[in-house]
Amino acid sequence: MPIAPAVPSPSPPSSRFRRLLLPALLVLLALAAGIGLREPSPPDEPRFVLAAKTMVEGGDWLVPRRGREFYAEKPPVFMWMQAASWTLLRDWRVAFLLPSLLAALATLWLVQDAAWRLWGTRHAPWAAGALFACLQFGLQAKRAQIDMVLVALTTLSLWALLRYLLESRERRWLALGMFAAGLGTVTKGVGFLPVLVLLPWLWARRQRPGPSGGHAAAEAALALAAFIAGSAVWLAPLGIALLRQSDPALQAYARELLFRQTGTRYVNAWHHVQPAWYYAQTIMTLWLPGALLLPWLLPAWWRRLRRGDPRHMLLLGWVALVLLFFSLSPGKREVYVFPALPAVCLAAAPLLPALFRRAGVQWLMTGWLLLCGAVLLGAAASGLSAAAWATHLGERRGIAAADMRTLLWALGALGTAAWGLAAALRGRRVAFALVVFVALLWTSYGLALAPALDDSSSGRALMREVSAEIGAQGELGAIAWREQHMLQAGRPMHEFGFRRPWHLQWRDAAAWVAQAPDRRWLWLPERALGPCVDRGQARMLGHASREDWWLVPGTAIQPRCSVPAFARDDG
Repeated sequence: MPIAPAVPSPSPPSSRFRRLLLPALLVLLALAAGIGLREPSPPDEPRFVLAAKTMVEGGDWLVPRRGREFYAEKPPVFMWMQAASWTLLRDWRVAFLLPSLLAALATLWLVQDAAWRLWGTRHAPWAAGALFACLQFGLQAKRAQIDMVLVALTTLSLWALLRYLLESRERRWLALGMFAAGLGTVTKGVGFLPVLVLLPWLWARRQRPGPSGGHAAAEAALALAAFIAGSAVWLAPLGIALLRQSDPALQAYARELLFRQTGTRYVNAWHHVQPAWYYAQTIMTLWLPGALLLPWLLPAWWRRLRRGDPRHMLLLGWVALVLLFFSLSPGKREVYVFPALPAVCLAAAPLLPALFRRAGVQWLMTGWLLLCGAVLLGAAASGLSAAAWATHLGERRGIAAADMRTLLWALGALGTAAWGLAAALRGRRVAFALVVFVALLWTSYGLALAPALDDSSSGRALMREVSAEIGAQGELGAIAWREQHMLQAGRPMHEFGFRRPWHLQWRDAAAWVAQAPDRRWLWLPERALGPCVDRGQARMLGHASREDWWLVPGTAIQPRCSVPAFARDDG
């Protein structure tokens, strides 16, 4: 029996467009809100933007750099996108977030189109709405991290492979799916994951055998060639450079990225070590409110799998393989399982209309809205009443009083909106209420919450103080520095390596300062001060990135003093 989906219910393209236009505009406004209103913030955004800026300014786009060193923790594709965005827009505040925004919109379109093809016109908005409503999707769409672009590529690959396996055996879909998987692999190492959908497909064919087609060898060759072509977008120029150049730093970069940061990091992770059940916690928190439906979804999925529905066999089988793949590695992070979320929403789409007709589901989702509103209103009311937590947060994060009030009023408005939606859109309409609430959440985040935290999160306020202290003629050097400080320095910042041991950075920095001690300064965390600094002349300017940061004038550094190796060196 051949594997084939149900025929989508007929719907002219113009009718689909009109029906989806208003929700699409709502989603676009929510995800785009705030672009241009904040600077890159740790942990990942500043280093990617710094590498992209270096590409634009230096003209070398092959290998990303962090200061003078190669940045070997991630491939450059995402940084290429940011640099290309700046080339078009000439504004880093917009350019650094644009790839994530476009990737989020592309992912939503792919999910709704796949749902239309798999389940019919009625279910397409349910799939896209479910994905948009889950917290992790919005969090990644509003951040300049690689993972949103990765998920767009894995979803594109899965979309094309599902069309090839279920809808038609047209080889162009196989080629597109494998090319996207290859490109995803050189965007972030796990981009090959969509290829795993072939395993549940083989199982489904075994359960329901159909015509083989007789072209397995040709299709396998095409798939391999397409995957290699996708990965060659970056690996080919890197390989040519390695063959033409004998630079030891470039050779070390390739070994670090291709082996240690991929295979070794998966098999023997050296950080983010978590227990095997870690992703259950991720699902029950970051996949809210969708995770609340799992008590109904899991039995329904099981019934469909027992009936041998090939669509659910491929989607849920692939999700299970992704979760297993990441669970087997000792190193775990919440974003690792993010690629599985669109497929989960696709698998849930045909069940959601019936679920939201259930009184229990309606009450549960209304309760979720009321709970969110209560938490937000409680936080706003206590913060505006000068509660200790709000005062401590403002002092610790360096949030101005006016910005803190803006943040708290925004929380209060969002909480009020949650209660209003719960009251106005009851019963079956609670699904729409959830989407509207999430849209308001990300709009508030972009227009009020993120800008209020921007000065402290981005390091801009701290570096303004540094500039005021050293004056227009001062020259700034840095030891054990952070990427956001270099981005916000407002002047060239001399650095002496990022991953180099601190005592070696000190050796070069001391020689640099000695050339003009009256106008040269060093910026460094307290743990890297060392024994050669007269602390009476130095000044601790603030706390950021879990460190106390010091500004040291050149005159405070003892000449001919040798800094020994640090007992704890995170350089």
